[in-house]
Amino acid sequence: MNADHNAIFSGPVAFLKSAPKLEFLPDAEAPEIAFAGRSNVGKSSLINALLGRKAIARTSVTPGRTQELNFFDVGAPPSFRIVDMPGYGYARAPVKTVLRWRYLINDYLRGRQVLARTFLLIDARRGIGKVDVDMMAMLDGAAVSYRTVLTKTDKVKQTERDKVAAEVEAALRGHPAAFPGLILTSSEKNYGIEELRSAVLGSMRC
Repeated sequence: MNADHNAIFSGPVAFLKSAPKLEFLPDAEAPEIAFAGRSNVGKSSLINALLGRKAIARTSVTPGRTQELNFFDVGAPPSFRIVDMPGYGYARAPVKTVLRWRYLINDYLRGRQVLARTFLLIDARRGIGKVDVDMMAMLDGAAVSYRTVLTKTDKVKQTERDKVAAEVEAALRGHPAAFPGLILTSSEKNYGIEELRSAVLGSMRC
């Protein structure tokens, strides 16, 4: 990553707003990069690592905490925006809440013209599940291109990580909106963050 790229991520970053419904979305004045993943996948921690901050995105040990679309401006005026999407697949969430999250995510993906790329996060400890496959199908249906990121790779042995990575890559071949290959990361060890930053910036040049 060159100096200009580093300057983007070391520059101003600010929380903009939360949107529980589409009518609360910010004006579409900058490219948006969305992050999706099942509850407790480490999404907020990865966003913090990506942006080089400790607590710009709220983290919690309680699954299902993020229930809205949270927008963060990167740069001033924003060069782009990061969108922290509601986590999916939390078994204890009320049915009405799950449906509300699903409709919000689906409507955002289908209708947001400034959405440049979605990054789909898969927990290396859990592998790919039905809820992840359902999310892939939603992205395919919305014709939203996405990259897949393996999180928490420091929490598993290399053999297990390689096994999960191979399973995810095999699953991706059946999804037309998916980019081939994975980005392997660890927010705690700062592993793979430079590659993720390059992928984020590269998605806005496509």
